[in-house]
Amino acid sequence: MVSGIHHVTAITRKVQANVDFYAGFLGMRLVKQTAGYEDATQLHLFYGDSAGTPGSLVSFLVWEDGAPGRAGYGQISEISLAIDPASIGYWLTRAMSFGLRSEGPADEFGEPVLRLKDPDNIILKLAGAKDLTSQAVWDGASIPVEHAVKRVRGATMLTEKPAESRSFLERHFGYRFQANRGTIDRLVSQSGDVIDVRDARGFWSGAPGTGTVDHVAFRAPDEDTLRSVSKALEASDASPTNMHDRKYFHSLYAREPGGTLVELATDKPGMIVDEEHAALGTKLFAPPEAITNLKDLKVVLPQFSMPGEPRINYRELPFVHRFYTPPNPDGSVFVLLHGSGGNETTLMPLLNKAAPRATLMGVRGRATEEGFPRWYKRITPFSFDQDDIKTEAEAFAAFIEGAVKSYGLDPKKVVYVGYSNGANLLNSLLYLHPNLVHKAVLLRSMPVLSDYPHADLKGTDLLVISGKTDAYGKYASELEERLKSSGATVDSDVIPGGHDLGDADVPIIQKWLLQNMGDDPPPLEQQAVKPTSETFGQP
Repeated sequence: MVSGIHHVTAITRKVQANVDFYAGFLGMRLVKQTAGYEDATQLHLFYGDSAGTPGSLVSFLVWEDGAPGRAGYGQISEISLAIDPASIGYWLTRAMSFGLRSEGPADEFGEPVLRLKDPDNIILKLAGAKDLTSQAVWDGASIPVEHAVKRVRGATMLTEKPAESRSFLERHFGYRFQANRGTIDRLVSQSGDVIDVRDARGFWSGAPGTGTVDHVAFRAPDEDTLRSVSKALEASDASPTNMHDRKYFHSLYAREPGGTLVELATDKPGMIVDEEHAALGTKLFAPPEAITNLKDLKVVLPQFSMPGEPRINYRELPFVHRFYTPPNPDGSVFVLLHGSGGNETTLMPLLNKAAPRATLMGVRGRATEEGFPRWYKRITPFSFDQDDIKTEAEAFAAFIEGAVKSYGLDPKKVVYVGYSNGANLLNSLLYLHPNLVHKAVLLRSMPVLSDYPHADLKGTDLLVISGKTDAYGKYASELEERLKSSGATVDSDVIPGGHDLGDADVPIIQKWLLQNMGDDPPPLEQQAVKPTSETFGQP
């Protein structure tokens, strides 16, 4: 029998702010971190009670620096968490001490409710639900147990088809009508949680993205229930359904008549299937079918710290960027510029293989082509917008100046690595902004400026790697000669392949780094990017 909410899943843009809010301010336990099952390069975090009990779970897909969505009909618009009614005053005071704006308390269906917004502006309600209890209250946070979040109280569904949405939930997911308040019908499950079906006719439609709720999942005791509900949905001509093994539960997905994505998830195996209770949420797991290995995923997925632990405090700079800090950094810093269609993480696995102890700062280009990032506009495959190259080179130079000040970088010790379009911006920067780049690796690069200003590149060390069968490779010798004639020290190599990157580049880069940086790492006190100690939200 289907009974109640299993979890609610939303999308966040900044993982650190998300962890600080849900594990820090709300005091929920981080019970699982995995690479995404639909996209392994996407981090997925689960928060809940002490044991990660179904019904207590709120999860987040991390679209780090992703595009914002828009809440509207066809979506869940609010998430409600259950607390003791007597705890409303405690949470109101706590919100004020954390500098968080709140609304209320207000009476909603006979319950005191305090409204907040999380860092992504998702509406979160703390509802005083006296009849809901927790099976495993988390006492590892700084919040007194009597005031702790108990479980998920409910969710608000925006729909243009309120009668059909309500009937769908009643027929297939075990909810029954409890009460009406204006445009909202409250439905209650046997487990005691609620879905508020809100008539959203006249609203705008929802759009997926950060700051929105992806879906609500309901509880099923076993796979037989999943199959039974699946057959019932098919018989009622509901939207197409599909079933998945998510390791911690088996699930079924469908869309209700108003367009909201709903899931049915089994209670078992549960969050303790691969971690002991005491260690929940401390280890990253990858889906069994992930095409990227776990070692590379750890480099690509955004890093975060738990509240009170040291972390990198990111600054607002002209380009989206992300750091990867290895477990034992040697003090070197690599700035990575992706190729067309890549992003700030694309080059991280390759450079982590070449320099395992280096701190990596991936940067995302601001130009786009068919929605994919680039560093400047392209006119044809072999001709480029000259004004855009100069504009973006100037912006990138300003970004580096800001990064040097914000993160304590030593400009002369930074190694730049660019691939294709990113490498071409780098070789243009050498001439447009001399003395910015002192060491660089140019992968599959070609000259792109129509007119090169004079630049003295003495003291600049460069490595150029081209592909033997690369259509752009014929331009590599022209680039090398130009750089040498300007005074740069240029090492070059040719791999057997084409334009793509691969393991063949790694030993070439390693050899060049050994020759140009020496084999003695800088002392740790010279580490360029220092995480700082911080306790989130201390009043």
